[in-house]
Amino acid sequence: MINLVNLKRQLQSVKEEILQGIKDVIDNGDYILGPKVKELEEKIARKLGVREAIAVANGTDALILTLDAYGIGKGDEVITTPFTFFATAEAISRVGAIPVFADVDPLTFNLNPLEIEKRITSSTKAIIPVHLFGLPSEMDELNEIAKKHGLLVIEDACQAFGATYKDRWVGSLGDAACFSFFPTKNLGTIGDGGVITTSNIKLADKIRKLRTHGSTKKYYHDRIGYNSRLDEIHAAILLVNLTKIDHWNEERRKIAGRYRQYLKEISHIKLPNELSDRTHIYHLYCIESDYRKEIIGALYKEKIQTGIYYPRCLHLQKVYSSFNYKEGDFPIAESLSERLFAIPMHPFLTESEQDKIIEIIKETGGA
Repeated sequence: MINLVNLKRQLQSVKEEILQGIKDVIDNGDYILGPKVKELEEKIARKLGVREAIAVANGTDALILTLDAYGIGKGDEVITTPFTFFATAEAISRVGAIPVFADVDPLTFNLNPLEIEKRITSSTKAIIPVHLFGLPSEMDELNEIAKKHGLLVIEDACQAFGATYKDRWVGSLGDAACFSFFPTKNLGTIGDGGVITTSNIKLADKIRKLRTHGSTKKYYHDRIGYNSRLDEIHAAILLVNLTKIDHWNEERRKIAGRYRQYLKEISHIKLPNELSDRTHIYHLYCIESDYRKEIIGALYKEKIQTGIYYPRCLHLQKVYSSFNYKEGDFPIAESLSERLFAIPMHPFLTESEQDKIIEIIKETGGA
């Protein structure tokens, strides 16, 4: 079996360091929001060039707590993409606000700035761009639109830890940013985790209060909050993986370069785009093809995993049927949902495994 993501190989490569980190946690006796979490927050903030990093329970909570801390709620509108994982829109809905969708750019799969201004109303409070599959969004244009209309920009960077845009790290490009440490993410743990990054000290203080039941002093509560704290064991694991992330991302980029080298002339597929002003760190390596079903089938026969990201756009999800979106509203996103699929991508994919994948794709579909 050639896995889409091979976490076992990745974790084996750092097993001894992780076990030592876990032992340190057990020996220390602090298990939630202890010294490892503090160290992780400080190192992430320093790496990304922001003043604050606040560790939370998962990436979805990171989005929810950020929206809540900004006071976004009932009746407010937040513009985002219909082509992403459900949590992006779910977080908006969870705080009582309304997700407003705008179509994506066919080259980047990210929010198209040209589509955003059409959807801004007096109720719009924020824009949430998603750095999809590890490719940063058009942040200069998005920030300009936000400034013009007095809006917040909250990066959904859950798939893009370690990506850069014009020599700046993703996570430092908007008013705040949200990351996930789900195991399959480029920087992940053995379970759930997340972090919010910002240079807004007051916002960070609010989020820290929210993550511990609206409290800064035990048993005294200023507001209704959440239980969204990162465990020390996850922080210990993440501290190990943080030392590897740039190398692992570079390995992903090398593998992506090799896919491009051997697949670029194949007429029945379209490869992901590389842009000169940003680094794609390939959380997923997604290909477009009218022969998606045939290629996936051929790979499956050879025990090669694939994935479809995403089979149904958010505006067409049953839960949002009351918004009266319909097929054809966002043609680019809808086309991607019908044509896009992911092939194996992780830092420990071997050349022989990659050769097998390449050969099957060449032989299948419209070749």
